[in-house]
Amino acid sequence: MNDIYIITTAILVSCSCALLGCFLILRKMAMVGDAISHAVLPGIVIAFLLSGSRDSLTMLIGAGLLGVLTTFFIEFFHKKARLQTDASIGVTFTWLFAVGVILISVFAGKVDLDQDCVLYGEIAYVPLDTIITSSGMVLGPKAIYVSGFILLLIIAFIAFAYKELFLTTFDPAFAGAIGISTTLWHYVLMGAVSVTTVASFESVGAILVVALLIAPAATAFLLTDNFKWMLVLACLTGIIASIAGYYLAVWLDGSIAGAIASITGVIFLIAVFFSPLHGIAFRKVRASAH
Repeated sequence: MNDIYIITTAILVSCSCALLGCFLILRKMAMVGDAISHAVLPGIVIAFLLSGSRDSLTMLIGAGLLGVLTTFFIEFFHKKARLQTDASIGVTFTWLFAVGVILISVFAGKVDLDQDCVLYGEIAYVPLDTIITSSGMVLGPKAIYVSGFILLLIIAFIAFAYKELFLTTFDPAFAGAIGISTTLWHYVLMGAVSVTTVASFESVGAILVVALLIAPAATAFLLTDNFKWMLVLACLTGIIASIAGYYLAVWLDGSIAGAIASITGVIFLIAVFFSPLHGIAFRKVRASAH
């Protein structure tokens, strides 16, 4: 049963990350997830200092708020300081991470407080953190409920705002011309990314979240030029990687998160070489045919 719990959690998280990752890839903001994973450290420390508790919910709220603030700074430096997006991301997350380190050293130096112990989870521990009712009934791992809720939220968000997200991603000039605020929808999307990544960190770990945000979407990008199919293929890639990665980890007796992330990389490499649309091998075949 533990196998099913872990795989189910990985699938739910991978689908949430893959859906949002498609927008990040197309907007050339693929590393936002990695930036958020580092930049939330001040939020964790401030939440601890204000509450005096290392409760997961408190830490998640603090981290989530800093995640949204991170996306604001990235956009601010990009638009106002005219930095390239990658430079804005790099400056923002290194600066905020450094602030978090200073806050820990000054105010929480004698407390076991860091990203790993309060936020970054390990997917192998998913079956251990269960929801138990007052009558003693075990309802299953908390991570499945949290991940399932986040996935439903992301699906509803994309379905409700598909036109706005599509236009601001592919043709922001046209979107602005017809009255759609590109800035507003950018922040809404980045807020969704922030909430999803931070909520998923505790369940599966930061490295896996970043991998699932980028690799499945990048793989789908190589496999199709149709955006709706890209969303579907990204989710399928994440599902395959979750199942295959888990059993690879069992076979190797190694890290589950590492194995799943590795499988996403393997699938991406297969797409790089053998994608019918953009694969290196197929391009060479078409070139030789001409």
